[in-house]
Amino acid sequence: MRSADHLMCRTGSGRRAVALAAALVWCAAPLAAAPLASAAPLAEPPPGGSVVGGERLGQQGVQVTPTGGTPRLPTGLTGMSWLVADAGTGNVLAAYNPHLRLPPASTLKMLFADTVLPKFDRSTVHRVTPSELAGLGAGSSLVGVKEDLDYKVEDLWRGVFLSSGNDAVHVLANMNGGIEQTVRQMQERAGVLGAADTHVVSPDGYDEDGQLTSAYDLTLFARDGLRNPDFRSYCATRDAQFPGAVDKNTGQRATFGIQNTDRLLGKYPGLLGVKNGYTTNAGSTFVGAAERDGRTLLVAVMHPATYMKVYDETAALLDWGFAAADKVAPVGVLVQPKTGGGGDAAAPASPASPAAVAAAKPALEPPKKEAGPPRSELAAQGVRNWSAVGAAVGCAVAAGLWVAARRRRWSRRTVVAVPATGGATALGAGEPGPAGATAIGHRD
Repeated sequence: MRSADHLMCRTGSGRRAVALAAALVWCAAPLAAAPLASAAPLAEPPPGGSVVGGERLGQQGVQVTPTGGTPRLPTGLTGMSWLVADAGTGNVLAAYNPHLRLPPASTLKMLFADTVLPKFDRSTVHRVTPSELAGLGAGSSLVGVKEDLDYKVEDLWRGVFLSSGNDAVHVLANMNGGIEQTVRQMQERAGVLGAADTHVVSPDGYDEDGQLTSAYDLTLFARDGLRNPDFRSYCATRDAQFPGAVDKNTGQRATFGIQNTDRLLGKYPGLLGVKNGYTTNAGSTFVGAAERDGRTLLVAVMHPATYMKVYDETAALLDWGFAAADKVAPVGVLVQPKTGGGGDAAAPASPASPAAVAAAKPALEPPKKEAGPPRSELAAQGVRNWSAVGAAVGCAVAAGLWVAARRRRWSRRTVVAVPATGGATALGAGEPGPAGATAIGHRD
């Protein structure tokens, strides 16, 4: 990712996908004969029929319970899913489709760290073998680990947290007994934490079929990690020196600088971390934690309209959370980790279909006028005539042909232009993407 606004919808295929999605919505509205927002699919029901953290967290749309003097939520939020919670009490202050299961990108590295980080002393030295760097996905984000060289465990973890290095993840996973064992342990750890929306396929967050999580689960991973002093130290580190190659003439080991790709770190007051991510399929994902006046808040945002919005919207929700924390009633709770048992108490989630994951979200506010009938007008009309049915059938046939040609690809939702979030900490949306982030079409 080399610029802030690179998304699939900017490519020709992305524009065709958006156009088709808009046509399908337009055609389906007469058949539904109901407001469009009510027709939008929700997150898949959690296993067992109950909602982890409280029933309201499984309901559609924004969930918040204001009391006297509660500030308004930020306007113009575009994330498909988000959540604001108090890390101390576990109270969820507000949420939007927090159990919607979506690709995680590198935010899944928080669960990897929760699972593996406690197992090795940070001063342990490990020599990297060629096999430990095998199997990295094409276009993976890398910190620059080289075979046949020694690395301290703490250097590898800085590579994971600062550069989102999949090479460092693979080395640590192999130290832990291998990729398959690490994935299995991560799934077990997700169960212990109560993260029932998460299905782990790779330890690094690389795009894989069926690899999914939710804003709720990401918040659990961040909360669990911040209890570990090493985790807190790594995710709050802004820059560091990373071991390089050995100079053949002097025999001395060189180093090079790496920077944290978390764009809020050092810009948002009191920010503690935690982890950002970006892939072609996942879009932007981010979990941020900030501390103010003895209170620590967690915010998770998944799949906003553009790359930089994941930071802008996180900052806006943190601002709101600190202002509203004592003026709202909780809408749910972050569950505590299970004790005295394995990871089976919260059953691991099964993979979701790409169609379910790619479902368009309901709008937080009426969208601006677009080509074709506005959504609000379609919902009000409630058209049921046969000509509309015929048009819908035609759209469905076209969709079937398109899906067959584009199977194994995640559909992208229509992006509605919205004004910048009011009151948020300004970050400069025109900044380039983070150093070391993967380019469009690549995956981290």
